[in-house]
Amino acid sequence: MLEEIRQQPEALARTLASEMKRIEKFKALMDRRKPRMVVLAARGTSDNAAQFGRYLIEITTGIPVSLAAPSVQTVYGAKLNYKDALVVAISQSGESTDINVVLEQARKAGAVTVGITNEAGSAMAKLAEHVFLVRAGREKSVAATKTYSGQLMMFYLLAWALGAKLRMEDLENIPALAQTALSLEMEVTALAERYRFMNHAVVVGRGLNYANAFEFALKMMETSYVIAERFSAADFLHGPIAIVEPDFPAFLFAPSGPTWKSMEEMLLRLRGLKAETVAITDRRNPGVAKLATRVISIPERIPELFTAIPYIIPAQLFAAALAAEKGLDPDKPRTLAKITRTL
Repeated sequence: MLEEIRQQPEALARTLASEMKRIEKFKALMDRRKPRMVVLAARGTSDNAAQFGRYLIEITTGIPVSLAAPSVQTVYGAKLNYKDALVVAISQSGESTDINVVLEQARKAGAVTVGITNEAGSAMAKLAEHVFLVRAGREKSVAATKTYSGQLMMFYLLAWALGAKLRMEDLENIPALAQTALSLEMEVTALAERYRFMNHAVVVGRGLNYANAFEFALKMMETSYVIAERFSAADFLHGPIAIVEPDFPAFLFAPSGPTWKSMEEMLLRLRGLKAETVAITDRRNPGVAKLATRVISIPERIPELFTAIPYIIPAQLFAAALAAEKGLDPDKPRTLAKITRTL
């Protein structure tokens, strides 16, 4: 897991460079045939990436985005109208049975279909009209890390193809930001020791980092068996905050920008409850240090739009380090397999 976390800057740069020609051709198609809506279909870590894709595409293009509920088709047999829709399936392996069913039926129902996967020879790659590869190399760890960040990178490219005003130089800078985030490995490893006996936690994010709240919590559940609940800052106030008591561990993604006001209010509220808060941020938002118990700060100034990839890396490092502190092997989580097939 650690090895693959460290491979992310190179994998991100390779994904960006290798997929540009395909995405440029796809952009030309989208310019002629702009979809009225986008539907994203995924499970697990890929579903967390899809959550990011939903926010990114809606914020930057104005096109409505829906997250598919595969059982609507695979269990209930419903026939959906995909006319003028773009349906995007996301899967590390490309072998998620129910996601591929959604993709196949959407194509038959008139959608333009896209597959985002790490496996060129997968079933998904054969089903989708347009295939974009996450060039992460083989991912051996059950806990996905480099494929998650690669999927986020592909969503930046997909948003650009759909009309988002994204500058290529900003996207080309993301691998460097990932490398800077990796420089925190020793600091994060030392921090994890403090949480050796943690068995429950909450992770809070909002907007473009809402997906990271889900992904960080999932990584702690997969590798350390911590009961980690995940919430948006808004939803957390609608009841779940009642579980917080003194020293309760809460992890927060706290960039500057549109979501900061609500995250600042959340940190103040948690401080009043004497919770143990750990905030992931960057140099653009120094106010976090006054409010959080512990701060993981990436030593760069990062616009919120580009925080998702560099912010998840310290979270991945923390999950791997926490597993080691607990005497667990993050590469062999109990009862899990790399490919999960469901209908």
